[in-house]
Amino acid sequence: MRNSSLYPRLAMQSIRNNRRFYIPYILALLGDVAAIYIMSALCRDPGVKNMTPGRPNGYMYVQIFMNIGQVIAFLFSAIFVLYINGFLMKQRKKELGLYNILGMGKGHIAVVLTIETVIIAVPGIGGGIVTGLIFHKLVSLILHQMLGMPVPLGFYISWNGMAWTAGMFLLLLGVTLLVNLNKVRVSRPIELLHGGSVGEREPRTRWFMTLLGIVSLGWGYYIAVTTRTGVDAIVTYFLAVGLVIIGTYCLFTAVSIFVLKALRRNRGFYYRTSHFIGVSGMLYRMKQNAVGLANICILCTMVMVMLSGTLSLYLGTADAVNEQYPGDINVSVSYFPVPLAGEENWEPFDPDAMLAVQTGFVEDQGYRVENVRTSCRLGFGAGKIVDGVYTTDRFNDAAKGGVVMMTFITEDNYTAVTGETLDLAPGEAAAYGVRGDTLTIRWTVDTAGTELGESSFPIVKHLSRNPAFDPQITELVTVVVPDDAAINDIWARQAEAYPDDCSSMWWYAYLDVDAAEEELEELQTRHYDAIADGSFYEGTGSWKTSSWSLRSEGETNAYGLAGGFLFLGLFLGFIFLLATVLMIYYKQISEGYEDKDRFEIMQKVGLSRGEVRRSIHSQILMVFFLPIVVASVHILFDFNMVEKLLTLFYIHNTTLTALCTLSTAAVFFVAYGVVYLLTARTYYRIVER
Repeated sequence: MRNSSLYPRLAMQSIRNNRRFYIPYILALLGDVAAIYIMSALCRDPGVKNMTPGRPNGYMYVQIFMNIGQVIAFLFSAIFVLYINGFLMKQRKKELGLYNILGMGKGHIAVVLTIETVIIAVPGIGGGIVTGLIFHKLVSLILHQMLGMPVPLGFYISWNGMAWTAGMFLLLLGVTLLVNLNKVRVSRPIELLHGGSVGEREPRTRWFMTLLGIVSLGWGYYIAVTTRTGVDAIVTYFLAVGLVIIGTYCLFTAVSIFVLKALRRNRGFYYRTSHFIGVSGMLYRMKQNAVGLANICILCTMVMVMLSGTLSLYLGTADAVNEQYPGDINVSVSYFPVPLAGEENWEPFDPDAMLAVQTGFVEDQGYRVENVRTSCRLGFGAGKIVDGVYTTDRFNDAAKGGVVMMTFITEDNYTAVTGETLDLAPGEAAAYGVRGDTLTIRWTVDTAGTELGESSFPIVKHLSRNPAFDPQITELVTVVVPDDAAINDIWARQAEAYPDDCSSMWWYAYLDVDAAEEELEELQTRHYDAIADGSFYEGTGSWKTSSWSLRSEGETNAYGLAGGFLFLGLFLGFIFLLATVLMIYYKQISEGYEDKDRFEIMQKVGLSRGEVRRSIHSQILMVFFLPIVVASVHILFDFNMVEKLLTLFYIHNTTLTALCTLSTAAVFFVAYGVVYLLTARTYYRIVER
């Protein structure tokens, strides 16, 4: 009976004596559990599922983003918990070794560790679920506000979410317990007793790993800066990220040792009190420092990329919606200017008649059309040989630059969109997405290789912004030509080059209507009913497809997507930032205890207290700010790839993306500096105690 009560007392006493380590650990565990429960509950909340009509994608967005968030958050939580558990076991080796020497067998120590795990699980997992229950409604309000969707009423408790969350974290804590029991099993008492004071040997310069780090980082950076399209970014992003992660670990593990030894060889730098202590201290502990510093660097990069990218997406959505939906009602019609083979009863498409039908329908329903704009364009894919030279044989070996989407509009359309007059002469062009003074298209029969000639256009103006926004995921090239005759000629040439797959012409009408959002949705329903009558489009000629779309509908979907990404970015960013802070905190404590005896010896041999403090300050600065400096370099090289990924969501505002990146980095630097001030004080107290 006495033994059964002894083990819980020892476990509680151990946690109480090491509360400086365990309290942050339990709080971090609590926060992770609460976050994952909230995301799990949002997936299952019937109030979210039963959205009001008009928001068909609402539940889908919430479910997709929360499922993604759960997976990422739990994987990260597992890494984080295992990392902190390793630190705790290292600090407690002397204590466990003392238990063993005083007569406790390894089985008894295993019982104590098991009870400690249970004690940690109760406030960590139980408290996390209670916290999740409390904050679930608040998070739901914030999420639905970002998505621009109505907030579900009522308070929801997800029992399945509780069970899933508790089960996963119990499994995670079980894994940490098994890891700890195995460490105790394979260790001898004397090793445990002196385990916390075992120093590191001077690491050797590993040339292979140094070279691997340089090559990996260089390759990853090269991929990032040479990515030209959103499709390329999707294909290569994870390869680039993997290479940079490998390079980062090699950088801190091997390249850092190379640099520190180079600093040691520099007598003018090394033989100063603060530099001598800092460089030698980092060099002899670089094996354990390297992984921690690399982890912090990668976390910092993840937080900044995630927050800046999702913020750019959310803030750029308004421009994307305006470009995709210029009018309250947007009509698009595809047609061919000549009859295709085998087509009977063909009549030329009449844009004026189509516009009259659409505006007449709106006005017949009792609404006033305030403004009307129309445009016409031609688009087709082409293979890029070099900038300025393209071929209609898209997958020819010569087209090594990939497939681009070429769009042609008239100068009148360009002026209507931008208000700018170009005064193009016949045969001239203005272009977006083309370098050089001439645009050349080689008309070649697709896959057959038969040459049909070429067309060249002198480029009199290079456009900095795409005047004909086209939702494509490939590289975009937009060409402004003088008139309809030029576009018709280009259509005829591409139809000859693509005999079995020629592109149609597109006509667009953008109508601004004096009506509320609900009235426009009702009007769209009536339009669907009206076109069921085959006589609705009489007199408009022959065309291929026709569609109606509302700006309000597109805006809802766009903000639902962007808001979901921003919420997920903020949610996971907060978790990652919290983990970064705790990792830094534990690292400072660990190094403080390791450095305490060294600095006591240095003071005994004549080093003044001021010199000790300066050397401590120098070492902390070296260790602490190295990860954020490297993370900033990663962000700089990653910017181009993030920008290209954003084009998949129709965000083309480079200035906005740059401002969001700089703002996020600035805020993160301030937060990082605050963490430095707080953790440095802890380090000083330990070392100077």
